[in-house]
This record gives sequence, structure tokens and C-alpha cells, in this order.
Amino acid sequence: MPKLKTNRGAAKRFKKTGTGKVKAKRAFARHILTKKSANRKRSLRRPKMISETNVKGIEKLVPYL
Repeated sequence: MPKLKTNRGAAKRFKKTGTGKVKAKRAFARHILTKKSANRKRSLRRPKMISETNVKGIEKLVPYL
């Protein structure tokens, strides 16, 4: 059976936790940060867990995640 190719863009964006959930960095934390509150920016630092509906598609892109 041939090996599957990993989508390299997705591989850099998603990681798996110890319990098997998929985590990703939050959006909206790159620029125009002056108008965002400190509380909002602090919460953007924490990674988010990807919902179960999207995990199936991510695992297709990154089969060896």
C-alpha cells in the first residue's frame, strides 16, 4: 500500500493533544492589535480545540497526525 501525502500547510497548523483532540492557534492575533483589549489578546494566546465536525477533514489532510 502506498504512503499518503501529508498536506504540509495543515501539518504546521494543527497538533494533537495527549487525549487525541486536535488543537490550533487562534485567528485574529497577528496585526491591528492596538484596538483589541488586553483581555481579548490574552485569550487569543491560548490554543483552541477543533470541533469534532472539522476533525475528520483535518485528519484527511494530515493522516499521520
